[in-house]
Amino acid sequence: MSRQRIETDRTLSQQEFDAFARLSGDDNPIHVDPAFAATSRFGRTVAHGMLLYAVIRGLLDQLRPGAKQVTQNLMFPAPTFAGEAMRFSAQIEAEQGDDIVASVSCKRLSDNVVTCSGTTRMSLQPGSK
Repeated sequence: MSRQRIETDRTLSQQEFDAFARLSGDDNPIHVDPAFAATSRFGRTVAHGMLLYAVIRGLLDQLRPGAKQVTQNLMFPAPTFAGEAMRFSAQIEAEQGDDIVASVSCKRLSDNVVTCSGTTRMSLQPGSK
C-alpha cells in the first residue's frame, strides 16, 4: 500500500468564523466576539473545531471520493486563530479491504504548532455506518 497525503494552506478569517457560527448555531463568544475573546486565556477569537474538521473532511474526500466517514477522533491541543496561515493535511495510514484509516491535522505555519490532530476511519462500502 502506498501512503497518500494531501495538504492545503488556508488562512481562516473572522468572517468565516462568523459564517460558521450562523450555520452551526454555535455562537459561543470565544468564536465570534473579539472583545470577549480578548479577555479569555486565548486573547482573541478561536476557530470552531468542526470548522477545522470541515476543511479536513474536504481533503479526505479528495483522497477517496465517495468514501463514507465511519469514525472521527480529534484533539485540539492549541487554538487556531483568525488571520493565521494554517496547513491542513490528511494522510492514508492503512487500507484493508473497503476500510481506510487516515491521520489528519492542522498546524500553524508560523511556528508549526499543531492545533488539530486525529484519526478518521472511512469505508468505501455503500451504506456503511
